[in-house]
Amino acid sequence: MDEDTPEGATLPGDRRGGDAATDPAAPRTDGGTERADEPTEDVALDPWGSASVGDYADLFAEFGIEAFDEVDDDVPDPHYLMRRGVIFGHREYDAVAEAMANDEPFAALSGFMPTGDPHIGHKLVFDELIYHQRMGGDAFGLIADLEAHSARGMSWDEIDEHARNYLLSLLALGFDAEDGELYRQSDNREVQDLGFELGSKANFSEFEAIYGFDGETNISHMQSVITQTADILYPQLVDEPKPTVIPVGPDQDPHVRLTRDLATRVRYFKVTEAFASFELDDDERQLVRAAYDALAAPSGDGDAEDADTAETDVRCEAAAEWLAHYEPPESDRESVDLAAAKGTVLDKLRAGGKEPLRPRVRFFDRNATDEAFEALIEAVEGEKRVFEGHVDAFDLTRGEAESVAREVEIDHDGFGFRQPSSIYHRFMTGLTGGKMSSSIPASHISLLDDPEDGYDKVKAATTGGRDTAEEQRELGGEADECPVYELYAYLLAGDDDDLTKEVYAECVNGERLCGGCKEQAAELMAEFLEDHQEKRAEAEALLDDLDIDLDSDRRGTGGEH
Repeated sequence: MDEDTPEGATLPGDRRGGDAATDPAAPRTDGGTERADEPTEDVALDPWGSASVGDYADLFAEFGIEAFDEVDDDVPDPHYLMRRGVIFGHREYDAVAEAMANDEPFAALSGFMPTGDPHIGHKLVFDELIYHQRMGGDAFGLIADLEAHSARGMSWDEIDEHARNYLLSLLALGFDAEDGELYRQSDNREVQDLGFELGSKANFSEFEAIYGFDGETNISHMQSVITQTADILYPQLVDEPKPTVIPVGPDQDPHVRLTRDLATRVRYFKVTEAFASFELDDDERQLVRAAYDALAAPSGDGDAEDADTAETDVRCEAAAEWLAHYEPPESDRESVDLAAAKGTVLDKLRAGGKEPLRPRVRFFDRNATDEAFEALIEAVEGEKRVFEGHVDAFDLTRGEAESVAREVEIDHDGFGFRQPSSIYHRFMTGLTGGKMSSSIPASHISLLDDPEDGYDKVKAATTGGRDTAEEQRELGGEADECPVYELYAYLLAGDDDDLTKEVYAECVNGERLCGGCKEQAAELMAEFLEDHQEKRAEAEALLDDLDIDLDSDRRGTGGEH
């Protein structure tokens, strides 16, 4: 969850009504387009490296990240980062949006690795966390000090100083510490204990595959990864399991993917849909569902009794015969490995012969105690069949079954975790062009910068303007490739969408020249920094009153590991 190196991206002003999340060259509502003329580089998601994404659309196919515009209409009062396409992707955010819309419990958590001063790239995460808190969510902000020490070799004195600065900026931007929770990894025993339990379900081979760890990786670094998975699931230890969103840059997705896997592995029961005695994977199940629905549907020339008994007439061999000639709709072919799934499911159905196909929900015993498994059997209402290791229920929906399984698990000292959700924002381009880096002061603006220094950095920034004023008026500027325009869209315009559209339109139409545009942005940046630092000073007393130790007495090597 480290947001230490936000970098390299472009952003037109407003995404609503467009489809640019799925088509990187699609027109935006303000006339802008994503850059599509650059060669796509390999997608590299390294939480501790120099994050790089050549084409955000690649993340959808390669890592299963979904386009945010598929859910943004379901979000009540969306944040401007959502409206403008800065937040471009998600994993299962629909669960959070639904909870938000229905005033149901949900949570948001993000962490900050204190390796330097907080800067405008980190503000994206601060804003996303605060937004979810204001929308009614339980909000958690953590200092990833164990990760900073193990992965970056930071001394504890350095960590203490940077942690204080991060927290002051978070509070100054509006985080409600009385309503939310702030903590350090090293001081949260519940997180450490949870990490120990989650670690029993992880192994080194997957750390190699996900993170590239090898024989030179220090053990504390590996431990910090497991601690982060515990951080991500920690909000579900508070009160009850609930939808939880983790706002991050795409470089942090490996942590989210690992945590989603571990959240499933520690569950007592796995719940799936089934149709017969044999097992099906997700693709096979989709095909069997199509066969069952077609064969069990009333023909239209029978009576009501025929309709009630139709499902008992569906046999595996009949489903195999129907499916052998079935061609799924084009939309389904995109989500199913059709050739492989159809071949294996036909073999299973033919082997089933005259066994009836009948929809059911199946509970698998994963980690349950004997007492919990017996309690599950008792809790399943309606018709059921009990086998060694699983229970089939015929009168429950999938959602009802999930609720029953979670309630039994929690009642018998299990966690009952839901898989965490996540949202992903674009990296900011450095003010000097290329990547924004904490190690290049001119490329970023620290939230601790003097307002005059912030003004000067914006005035010196690279732009997407033409070589001459005449060319600019004739051809228009290239706002999509302009770090200064990004400042408006990501930060300076705040909630004012009209300002971002105005700046964009005037730029690409040749009405706005770079000198005046940078002057306006520089003045807005100076005003923002002055206001922010005044609020940081006010937050000092509040931070001192919080139950968080920023004067660590830990000892360490303090050097690179």
